[in-house]
Amino acid sequence: MRTKILLLQPENKKIKRFRRKQFNNFVQITMPYLAGFIDESKYQITLVDEYSQRIPFHRKFDVVAITVNTPNAYHCYNIAERFRKSGAKVVLGGPHVTLLPEEAGGHCDTIMIGEAEETWPRFLADFLEGREQPVYRSEGIPDLRNLPLPRWDLLKRNPLMKGAVFATRGCPYRCAYCNLKQIYHNRFRTRPVGEVMHEVSLLRSRFFVFWDDNFFADKAHALELMEQIKPLGRKWAAQATLADCNDDELLKKAKEAGCLYLFVGLESFSPAALRGVNKGINRVNAYREIISKLHSHGIMIQAGIVFGFDEDTPDTFRDTLQACEELGIDGVTVSLLTPLPHTPVYTDMKESGRLTSMDWSLYNGKTDVVFQPRNMTPEELYQGYAEFRRRFYSLRSFIRRMRVSRTHILYNFIINLGYRLALKR
Repeated sequence: MRTKILLLQPENKKIKRFRRKQFNNFVQITMPYLAGFIDESKYQITLVDEYSQRIPFHRKFDVVAITVNTPNAYHCYNIAERFRKSGAKVVLGGPHVTLLPEEAGGHCDTIMIGEAEETWPRFLADFLEGREQPVYRSEGIPDLRNLPLPRWDLLKRNPLMKGAVFATRGCPYRCAYCNLKQIYHNRFRTRPVGEVMHEVSLLRSRFFVFWDDNFFADKAHALELMEQIKPLGRKWAAQATLADCNDDELLKKAKEAGCLYLFVGLESFSPAALRGVNKGINRVNAYREIISKLHSHGIMIQAGIVFGFDEDTPDTFRDTLQACEELGIDGVTVSLLTPLPHTPVYTDMKESGRLTSMDWSLYNGKTDVVFQPRNMTPEELYQGYAEFRRRFYSLRSFIRRMRVSRTHILYNFIINLGYRLALKR
């Protein structure tokens, strides 16, 4: 009889409510990817994404593996306890476990620290032989060659939202609010272009996203990959730094290969705020030129905006909206500054006594302020953030922005309308 294993992508109620209002929610790639490592002649796999499915607590499993990010931590611990009471062995991994292994280790049988390409297969083999360990730690830098295909077939989800691939891992920069350096080995890596292309060719959806933190970081790799994507006639999006978008060759190839939009972390329109969080690669005085360059190549910009930096004031929300409209920014992903564990921002705020909550469920960057801002109250920060989102996705703002952008008007309208309807909901 095969060993029964459940792979769970969790989603607590607060974030699920927020995400259900959004227009486009691409599935996380972690669990379908880890499922690809499992030998089905030995394991019977069940894959559940809690965003769209119920957790099958009524079923018996030998192993339950859960990926844990910080806002889902307590939710995951509760799930783990329920399955342990039913006799299952529970494995926890993911960003929060890597950041706080001692905390997570008290709620499961095994923890996976760091990248899992080597440790996850080792655990699977050890479990079948009854010699699994309480801790598996990624010591060496995993090779990203010859990786298994994600098991999208195991996931019950809209095929349009299953289109996710990763071509690179890591980021060469060190932004003070970002935890990538704590989660991954400190080395940017790329996957073989042929393997990425094989994965892209198997996607059922015409639309997909590159689940990379910095798609353009290795220019030669990006150019080769985009050249091979072009004949497929797909439409896609990726994340890149603003500095890397100041490259006509990259943008030309991206447009030819079907790139619809790039997610770019502008974060702020304040040079002082950017310097304060080690984001000096963003030069505010270059925003207009580079965004115009994106538009001239027919690529929309989805800008990442963060509110809550020490330099922000109640006027920041109005000034940011005005700047977005003047630059013709097509869409925004807005977040509240969130001091994730072990980041420099977290350390500074903890040492200065500015953290107002240690409830990890509030550390999601969308629904709660968990620190004392420098120049306003937490309530003013949240209200300003919410009002900015409402005003940015108003019809009036859309018209102002499109007069400047003039890029993919139909796509732009559909995306903006989706966000607008989400806000109304």
